[in-house]
Formats: sequence, structure tokens, C-alpha cells
Amino acid sequence: MACLVLFAVFGSLALAASAGDLNKDFEITWGDGRAKMLNNGELLTLSLDKASGSGFESRNEFMYGQIDMQLKLVAGNSAGTVTAYYLSSKGSDWDEIDFEFLGNLSGDPYILHTNVFSQGKGNREQQFHLWFDPTADFHTYSILWNPKHIVFSVDGTPIRKFKNLESMGIPYLKDQPMRIHSSLWNADDWATRGGLVKTDWSKAPFTASYRNFKANACVKASSSCAAKSQPWFNQELDSRGEKRMKTIQKKFMIYNYCKDTKRFPQGIPKECSMA
Repeated sequence: MACLVLFAVFGSLALAASAGDLNKDFEITWGDGRAKMLNNGELLTLSLDKASGSGFESRNEFMYGQIDMQLKLVAGNSAGTVTAYYLSSKGSDWDEIDFEFLGNLSGDPYILHTNVFSQGKGNREQQFHLWFDPTADFHTYSILWNPKHIVFSVDGTPIRKFKNLESMGIPYLKDQPMRIHSSLWNADDWATRGGLVKTDWSKAPFTASYRNFKANACVKASSSCAAKSQPWFNQELDSRGEKRMKTIQKKFMIYNYCKDTKRFPQGIPKECSMA
């Protein structure tokens, strides 16, 4: 697939839409050769063995946009492994939007773990079982981030929404550009059944694959972004999208911090009342 990069330049950000050559969008940051660019940048793979995992990050920082990536997760007995795919800024008061895929024993479902950090505060976990085998083929995992809300989607189906509720005193992700990061690493002290199931290193190396990255987003550059003219800047879920999201949550959500009264004995977080 040819790489398409369109820039509309205006102040401190540039508007970009990109897809295709992962070499142009990402750089491998760790893993001593365990991460690989293949097929002229059409495919990126991360691997994990007992010595080390691996990871990459985007060359650009983004400030609002629609971010899509296709992933195929570690197949077979993936217990103890975590494949993380997320947006994050830097510093002690960082912002972050997380997809994390918690491996499991063969035949047991993956857990999709989501979280949102604003100004260094997270503890907003929602977890799902997927309604398909995420190791058999590639599936698209998307983040829509605009001034109104953050929407997590899987294959175009919304699964979670985090609203801008600054009017209630809840910090929103609006000031810090974020890079895309991804890593495959060992977390068998907590990832599978609370750490009861350990990584079976006889199954290593474990491999996750990435392709078809698309970013219709504002990129931190040398000018301001004409984002307001883009459909995603003001995009909200319509009634059909809201209904689909609630159906997925009803059928496949397995943990919701907003329902965890034992964790929050003084009362659930304020944003939960507006979920």
C-alpha cells in the first residue's frame, strides 16, 4: 500500500492523514532485534522471549484525532503476556489512553483492558472479553479523541466513551500532545488470573503483529492545526452508536470501575454519574 501523507499547516500543529508504510510512522525503541519491520513497512511484529520483550513508538506526537491500527495478537497459550497499544504524553502529570490485551491459556478468552489517565490520574479501568478470536486474524482497534470525548472502538463498533466533564471539575485530555506506543512484555505477576497463571516460556517466542495504521489527526509540528474543519473534531456517537456500545457493554464487559463500590467506599468517581 502506498503511503499517503497530507499536511495542512497553520501555528504549532499540522493536520495529517497517513496510512501505509509503518517505517515512516513508527520507530522501534527497544527489544534488541525482537521488533521487526517487514514487507517494505506493511507489517510490524513484536516478539517476547524470556530475555526481553520489545516495543515501538510513533515518530509524531498527536493532539486530537482518529487513530486506527490493525493488530493480530499472540496465539496459543499467551498467559502472562501483555500487548499494550496506547497514546501517552510525558511527565508526572501525563495523559494516556490505553488498550491492553491480557493473554490467557489456550482456549480461554483474551481480556481487553482499557484505561484513561488525565493529568496523571487513572484508575478508570474497564475490561471486556472480545466476541471473536483476536489471534486468528487482524482486527481494527481505534481511538477517537476530540474536545467532546474519547471513544474506544473495535472493528468500528464503539465499546467505551469517556466524556469531557471539565464542567464537573474532572480534568480532560486537552493540553498535552501524545505519541502512540506499543509493547509486548511479560507481566505474569498480575496479567492472567491475578498472577496465578505464569508465562510458559517453552511456547516462546510470542509474537504480535501490526498493519494498516491510519491517523487522521493533528500532528505536533511547526504550525496550528485546522482540526475544526475535520469531521472527527466534532464527531459524537449517534443513537445507533450509543445503542451498539451499550449492547457490547452489557454482553462483554467484565469489569467496570464505576460499579466497584468496594474499591471506592467513599463513593464512585464523579464521572461515573454521567456515563
